[in-house]
Amino acid sequence: MTQEDKIQLMQSLVERLNEASDTYYNGKSELMSDHEWDAAFDQLKHLEDETGITLPNSPTANVSADTIAGQKEAHEFATLSLAKTKQTEDLVKWAEGKSIWISWKLDGLTLVATYDNGKLTKVVTRGNGHVGTNITHLASAIDGILPTITNTGHIVIRGEALISYSDFQQFNIESGEEYANPRNLASGSLTLKDVNEVKARHLRWIPFTLQHSDEDLTTWGEQMDFLTSLGFQTVERNRVDVPNINNVNEEIARWTDKLNAFDYPVDGLVICYDDAEYAASGSVTGHHATRAGYAFKWQDESKDTELIEIEWSCAASTISPVAIFKPVDLEGTTVKRASLCNISECERLGIGDKGTRIAVIKANKIIPKVINVSERIGTLTIPTECPVCHAATQIIESESSGTKTLHCTNPHCAAKQLKKFARFVSKEGVNIDGLSEQTLQKLINLGWVSEYADLFHLANHASELRTMEGFGAKSVTNLLKAIEKARSVEARQLLFALNIPLVGQDVCTRLLSAYPLTELIAQARSAEDTTLFSTISGIGPEKSTSFVTWMQVPTNIKIVDDLLPELIISAPSNAPQGEQCAGLTFVVTGDVHHYKNRNELKAYIESQGGKVTGSVSKSTNYLINNDVTSTSGKNLKAQQLGIPIISEDEFVEKFVK
Repeated sequence: MTQEDKIQLMQSLVERLNEASDTYYNGKSELMSDHEWDAAFDQLKHLEDETGITLPNSPTANVSADTIAGQKEAHEFATLSLAKTKQTEDLVKWAEGKSIWISWKLDGLTLVATYDNGKLTKVVTRGNGHVGTNITHLASAIDGILPTITNTGHIVIRGEALISYSDFQQFNIESGEEYANPRNLASGSLTLKDVNEVKARHLRWIPFTLQHSDEDLTTWGEQMDFLTSLGFQTVERNRVDVPNINNVNEEIARWTDKLNAFDYPVDGLVICYDDAEYAASGSVTGHHATRAGYAFKWQDESKDTELIEIEWSCAASTISPVAIFKPVDLEGTTVKRASLCNISECERLGIGDKGTRIAVIKANKIIPKVINVSERIGTLTIPTECPVCHAATQIIESESSGTKTLHCTNPHCAAKQLKKFARFVSKEGVNIDGLSEQTLQKLINLGWVSEYADLFHLANHASELRTMEGFGAKSVTNLLKAIEKARSVEARQLLFALNIPLVGQDVCTRLLSAYPLTELIAQARSAEDTTLFSTISGIGPEKSTSFVTWMQVPTNIKIVDDLLPELIISAPSNAPQGEQCAGLTFVVTGDVHHYKNRNELKAYIESQGGKVTGSVSKSTNYLINNDVTSTSGKNLKAQQLGIPIISEDEFVEKFVK
């Protein structure tokens, strides 16, 4: 290849990489996978080394930038990217025998938070590393960005805003957007203006670098401990005192083993010096600070295989394509299926029909992913009817991301009720142990489950279940036992399981304290006044109307009437079991550790004759908060009113006998 040919190829690679980066960092439809991007980037870097030429807009010399609209803000400290490697030998050489820390390389959107006089003053996106977008107005919607801290100095913190895999999957199930990955959704969320809409997406900010403080903190470990002491939930990390090829390899293996249990997306590990002064003494080469840290990325093992079919899987509002292929061994497991996400991803890859040759990886050693089509056979057939209810389908293109997804046009399709079925079988509902959302989706797609009562007839499909992937004789037996056990259910759990809007666990308890279940249903069905139950303490007109209206809808009447004969319903006494909290009103805030959650603590208080409210008032006797010294609104209100603030330990000591 001549020098001119190499330069032309470099120009083509730069254009592809920059276009893909723009979509990746700005919440648009994905143009190439991480695997493809890394391969193209490495190819470009190799050509630059060969030719001695770096093009002006090359991603090897520029920070990939988000272009989120809004007020631009210059960073006080440059937020540069890290050099990366897939070889542990490079990490050991870089460490120079000095103590290092290893932590997750979180795959989200970098945000810089600044605090002055104990208050959050601004939050800015990374942008191009020197200038970002001020998104302080969204700070309250992002979990982990504290509005106030106890330190009154000038503090600048870098952290990653990201969305967990579980929240990402739930969002894609419940919305029509169908983002390609959690990273894509996180960046797209920060383009929104509505704080409540952003909050509903459950972004979390995890600090990973203290860029500045007025404290004398000379090591990275001290800096992270300092952030933790202020209440921040910092990135997970581990120290290696004398790095060598053996202990670094052991550490990499240990972190690799943890990948499957980690619910947040990562695209590698970060290695940094413990000696903060030494780390700051490095030079800046291109867009990397040479001693600020080093990124390690796992090498994705790729295997070629042959497409058997495209399975169209229904989950709530979308019908998603899943590639079923001849089994391959990847990262120690056998893989034979991988989600293709949406129609746009199928078009990007060039997915065809049976016999199409594809390459598959387990991205970051976790998620099976089709990365390439080497030989296309035939064309992809997009179903014109829903595989569950057989109604017509519709292709919808998202205005914000440009992503094309397939949808069922039937609003009553059972597949669209997946989240409702998941709540029905949950521990808080009828409690069918071992029946996961993934299994529910399969049962719905097979047409075996279209309403709640069908779950209690799964024994009719036992022989078919035993032959399905992921099942066996023992697991099917256990599932059927769990279903039989769930037939005996408390009235409160059943009412909650029905998924009635605005009727949560507390509302269920209050309704059933006034009426037995059968009378409650009968009263609601015959009520002419939808506010019938509004006189019950804690209900009110809105919740009463929601309950009565739901109970009078013909389809819901059928659901309840089909379900009740399957169950043995008990109604335990609502009378207090003790008097430890009699006559007292509590407010509970923050995390708990003695109890599984705040609901369990609340249940104990009520079982002992006490009352739990949501806000602090003159009638409150105690505020329970494990962070007794925090400056939260509830703590401040309690202090103003002279109401005791006690920790959970103090509560247990005082009220649990």
